Amino acid sequence: MKAQREKEQTEVAVVEESFPVRETAPLDGAEDLMEPTDESWVVKLEQSVNIFLTETVVTILGSLYRDRNYARFFVLETIARVPYFAFISVLHLYETFGWSRRADYIKVHFAESMNEFHHLLIMEELGGNSLLFDRFLARFMAFFYYFMTVGMYMLSPRMAYHFSECVERHAYSTYDKFLKLNEAELKELPAPQAAINYYLNEDLYLFDEFQTARAPCSRRPKIDNLYDVFINIRDDEAEHCKTMKSCQTHGNLRSPHSIKNGLRSDTE
Repeated sequence: MKAQREKEQTEVAVVEESFPVRETAPLDGAEDLMEPTDESWVVKLEQSVNIFLTETVVTILGSLYRDRNYARFFVLETIARVPYFAFISVLHLYETFGWSRRADYIKVHFAESMNEFHHLLIMEELGGNSLLFDRFLARFMAFFYYFMTVGMYMLSPRMAYHFSECVERHAYSTYDKFLKLNEAELKELPAPQAAINYYLNEDLYLFDEFQTARAPCSRRPKIDNLYDVFINIRDDEAEHCKTMKSCQTHGNLRSPHSIKNGLRSDTE
């Protein structure tokens, strides 16, 4: 577990170096749960369980999809969008009973789910869902993952967000390795229509919304070929990773469109 944490910290450093995080002022009354209490046995236990679960799933998928990248990506994207539905479900339940009002959380998580949904459309267009086995495995895992995440989120939102951060970090690493191994081939292939429709859409409000560490309109993708598509998918996963990390501090998440101060300087 100690070696795994060191690996995790190295991967996070790579993500954050590639995509600098925009600093925002702490919210009033927000308790920083990740600083002094990060060494508590509860947090260590949560993170150890998350790392074990993530590595188990990664090992299983790695053995099943050694040379079938698009099918593996289809399974990953089917699974990756599930937590955001689960978070929204629990937050809606809490709102129904009047226990909390977290509009920004619901808004950002919806934008995240839409981003992962379009990743899934891209993988389907590339043929990742062509086999019945792959469709069954992805949906079977997603079904149980949903209820597991709902239970985890109700028990400990911090643990649920950290688990999603682990999943998104793995996705970033997977796409990054794929790009390095297949750069020349991918640059010769055309971009799927689903990617063109999403990344080159004139209305990119929801695209900006899930990138909470960035100012709106500060990132606009280029799509000339399939290589560009996977570059943007990889970069999306990096932004998800940072958002999930931010969520682990209670009350720290804010919609990028609701933050007025500093947006002009960030864009510049």
